Amino acid sequence: MQAIRAIPDESPLQDNMRVLVIEDDRDAASWLVKGLTESGHVADHAADGEEGLALAREGLHDVLIVDRMLPKRDGLSIIRTIRNEGIATPALILSALSDVDERVKGLRAGGDDYLAKPYAFSELLARVEGLGRRKAQETQQTKLKAGELEMDLLTRTVTRAGQSILLQPREFKLLEYLMRNAGHIVTRTMLLENVWDYHFDPQTNVIDVHVSRLRGKIDKGFDEPMLQTVRGAGYMIRAD
Repeated sequence: MQAIRAIPDESPLQDNMRVLVIEDDRDAASWLVKGLTESGHVADHAADGEEGLALAREGLHDVLIVDRMLPKRDGLSIIRTIRNEGIATPALILSALSDVDERVKGLRAGGDDYLAKPYAFSELLARVEGLGRRKAQETQQTKLKAGELEMDLLTRTVTRAGQSILLQPREFKLLEYLMRNAGHIVTRTMLLENVWDYHFDPQTNVIDVHVSRLRGKIDKGFDEPMLQTVRGAGYMIRAD
């Protein structure tokens, strides 16, 4: 099935976004596309999980609206797959399942927000536009700096005091999260949910192993350690 694309008839708003609606209910999808278009945005529609994943992989959208239950591939599988492929497009999950455990599953799969059905369009629009603003802010920030550490998010390079540091993809993602929170303690749970995108057994040593490797790369040969362990709390990158 071909994607349905709706283009606003009037001049778009200054902050218009391109939104992908992955929804198998045709009436609900048409209602969402119409509402988004009338609000000044551009909306594309995919009617099943496979089509939705293909469009999401293009990386052309500012926000994804993903129904939880879809034919061919469920919504959480779509989000989990694109996150594992490094695609960070914000995703709002729509679901008739509203209990806390289901919300947690959605967020741990890589969703950025979760809205239970039935919902008011005004609330959905506010959430979508909030996710869009967050993405815009993150996109504008292409370099991170903490003390002597500098990270270029475009070239994916890291230096300390001008010396190049070679990192593996997971180490880069771990350091990026720590640097975005420089000067603040980051707990193991925060790392599990934001760096690995899904839930590990709390007793796993995967974090300890990666932190140890990362520390060996960014602190080796320097007198002052940048990556600190806060006993009983977590880890922290020095901000100064």
